[in-house]
Amino acid sequence: MTLVDSISIRRLGRAAYLPTLEAMRSFTSQRNESSADELWLLEHPPVYTVGQGAEHGPVGNGIPLVKSDRGGDITYHGPGQLVVYTLVDLARRGIKVRQFVALLEQAVIDLLAGRGARRAGAPGVYVDGAKIAALGIRVRQGRAYHGLSLNVDMDLSPFSAIDPCGYPGLAVTQTKDIGISETISVLGERLAALLVEGIENA
Repeated sequence: MTLVDSISIRRLGRAAYLPTLEAMRSFTSQRNESSADELWLLEHPPVYTVGQGAEHGPVGNGIPLVKSDRGGDITYHGPGQLVVYTLVDLARRGIKVRQFVALLEQAVIDLLAGRGARRAGAPGVYVDGAKIAALGIRVRQGRAYHGLSLNVDMDLSPFSAIDPCGYPGLAVTQTKDIGISETISVLGERLAALLVEGIENA
């Protein structure tokens, strides 16, 4: 395996959203044909993020709201939610954007041992109609960044102050509430392994 084929996994712990966003942008703009792809595993302090093209006023509960350049609408990030940023050169690997989105969803479905499902026209993964994983990516010159978030063991109440991903009344759930007891770090390692396998075999 060459450096170009390899995927590096970085474990960033709890990291503020805006500096992480800037780091992703910097990584993507500065990488070249020989740069290895990377997966970043982390949690964010409480924050609402709004995708490009979407608008949302202040939520009013004291949780900051920031504009992002990913796809999608508004979502919430907070402690106990696993975030995986997927910095992957899609063009180099010959992966189409829609194929990559399906790959991200499939990794979560596999992690949930088949309990998760897709919903037509609404990217992400759902369990009995409730959203457990959200995803939003940005592709610049064939190179993807942003990625997905999986609710593991968190306070879900901030979701009730918004229409998650732009869908009024959308229920949300988490792995803890569907009988999966593994910690966020264990699930992060397992999900990263599934993502690496999916990307390398695409």
